[in-house]
Amino acid sequence: MSEKRKVNPWLKTGLELGPIVLFFAAYLKLKDRIFTIGGTEYEGFILVTAAFIPLILLSTAVLWKLTGHLSRMQVMTAVLVTVFGGLSVWLNDDRFFKMKPTLIYLIFGGLLGVGLLRGESWLRMVMEELMPLDHEGWMKLTRRLCAFFLGLAVANEIIWRTQSTETWVYFKTFGLTAALFIFFMAQGRIFRDHALPEDDADADGNEASK
Repeated sequence: MSEKRKVNPWLKTGLELGPIVLFFAAYLKLKDRIFTIGGTEYEGFILVTAAFIPLILLSTAVLWKLTGHLSRMQVMTAVLVTVFGGLSVWLNDDRFFKMKPTLIYLIFGGLLGVGLLRGESWLRMVMEELMPLDHEGWMKLTRRLCAFFLGLAVANEIIWRTQSTETWVYFKTFGLTAALFIFFMAQGRIFRDHALPEDDADADGNEASK
């Protein structure tokens, strides 16, 4: 397994969020335009989606090069962007790309749910270094995040099926990001009541690394 390397947090955030910001800016510029390529007409949204695919792959590759590590969510996002974005471009149908967040949240919500059924917190496996909690704390947080992910999947389906493309783009760019931020901010009591003492957290981290 590649050794994790530290990278400037601002650079890491820029690589993670930069493609989304550029997607949003390009959409606003091209949303009302129609492009004819090879005799086929494409809306601006489809062209922006086509450009977003190599952009997200490039940013993911740079993150891997700099850090020597990619989270499961980063890998899954890159794969689904490529598959569903590619289908949207190939079939000239924006619905496939709009389904992508639904599938991402269903996959991660479902995985967390499977872990809960086994009496385990699979969330702990990927976030323990960031938030050292006791077992009860991890189980509570996992149950809430599982329900939250499934709720986001439902919300995305409702938005893209009932609202305009522009409304969905705003929802995807700002709504989903804000929802995740608010969710974790609202978990302050779990982080406070179930945080491990520093000595215990270090011991658990050393044990996990063996």
